[in-house]
Amino acid sequence: MLRAGGAGITLAGFRRTSNPIAEIEGIKPVDLGPTRDGRFAQRIGAVAKAAMSIGAKFAGLARPDLIIARNLEMLALASRARRAFGASVPIVYECLDIHRLVLRNDLIGKTLRGAERHLARDVKLLVTSSPAFVANYFKPFGQIAAPVELIENKYFDTMPVPADHRREDDSPAAPPWRIGWFGALRCRRSLELLAEFTRRQDGRFEVVLRGRPALSEFPDFHAFVEAEPWLSFRGPYRNPEDMAAIYREVHFSWAIDFFEQGQNSEWLLPNRLYEGCRFGAVPISMASTETGRFLKQQDIGVLLSEATSEGLDTALGRMGQEHYGKLKSRVLARNPRTWSYDRSDCLAFVDKLRGLTAGRGSFATEALA
Repeated sequence: MLRAGGAGITLAGFRRTSNPIAEIEGIKPVDLGPTRDGRFAQRIGAVAKAAMSIGAKFAGLARPDLIIARNLEMLALASRARRAFGASVPIVYECLDIHRLVLRNDLIGKTLRGAERHLARDVKLLVTSSPAFVANYFKPFGQIAAPVELIENKYFDTMPVPADHRREDDSPAAPPWRIGWFGALRCRRSLELLAEFTRRQDGRFEVVLRGRPALSEFPDFHAFVEAEPWLSFRGPYRNPEDMAAIYREVHFSWAIDFFEQGQNSEWLLPNRLYEGCRFGAVPISMASTETGRFLKQQDIGVLLSEATSEGLDTALGRMGQEHYGKLKSRVLARNPRTWSYDRSDCLAFVDKLRGLTAGRGSFATEALA
C-alpha cells in the first residue's frame, strides 16, 4: 500500500531464516538479525543487540520523513533509529495483533504494557486492523493517546473493482462440500474440530488447507492431516494472483481461530475473511467474535453458536444446493470494496501519513517490520 500510494521505502527488520534475505519485492532490507518464533527471551536479546548496532546498520541511508514501527519490538527500536538519523522523525505505531503476554495481569504483563505506554508517548498515529483492538485493549488500558487509523486486512486489488461487480456462481460441484482453511495455520482446536466434523459427515464435507502451519503449535501437523481421510494440505501460497483460484476451489472459508481464545483471536478481523469473501467463498465464523459481529452486520456467512462438531453439523450438515446458492449470492451482492483496497485507498493512506511530516516534495518511510 505504501509503494502503491507513492512512498519510497527502506525496510528493516528481523528474520526467521538462517541466512539474510536478499530482497523483498525488489527492496533490499536492512537485516537486524534472526529471531525465533515463540522464544520471548531470545527475541528480547535480539532487540537489545539490534538497538546497540542500529546506528551502524543505518549508516549511509538517507533520512526518512517517517518511521513506521510494525509491532512492539520495532517500536522499541524506532526511537533509536530516529536518533541514528539525527533528526526528529515522526513515528507511526502499527499493531495488528495484541499478544497474549501484554494481557497478563502479572509482573510480565504489567511491565510490557508500561513499556508500550512509555515507548508510544511520542507516537503520532496508531494503525490497527480491527476496532475491537482499540475497544478491548488500547482504550481500557490507556496504552496510547495518538489518533487511530483503521487499515483492515483487506485484499489488495491492483485495479479498482466497480461497485456493481457481480459473478455468477462458479463454485465446484457438490457434494463433497469443501471448506478452505487458508493462511496462518496455528489453531490446533480448529484442526481437530474440522477432522471430527468431516469424519461424522463421511465424505460429504472435505477440508482443504493451504498456507504455513505453525509447527511450534502442532509439530505433528503433517502426520495428523495425512491420517485424516477428508483433510488435505496443499502447501503454501504466495502470489496474489493465486488467491482467486484457491478460493474458487472451495465453497466455504474457515474464519475461526481459537489460538488466543477470549483475547486476540476474538478481536481480530483476519485476512482470510476478506480474501474469501472477495472471491465468493461463504465465511464460517463464531457468532460471539468480532468477525461474527462483522458478518452479522453484513448479513452473510454461517455463524456458529458453539465450537463443536455437533454445532457444525447443525449449521452445515444438511447443506443443499438451494440453501448454499442463497448464502453465496448474499456474499456476491456486497460491494467488493468491503473486501478490497485499491490504489485510491493507498494514495489516501500515504496522504494521511504525509500530513504527519513537516517535509515537502518526495516522501520516504523507514518501515521497521
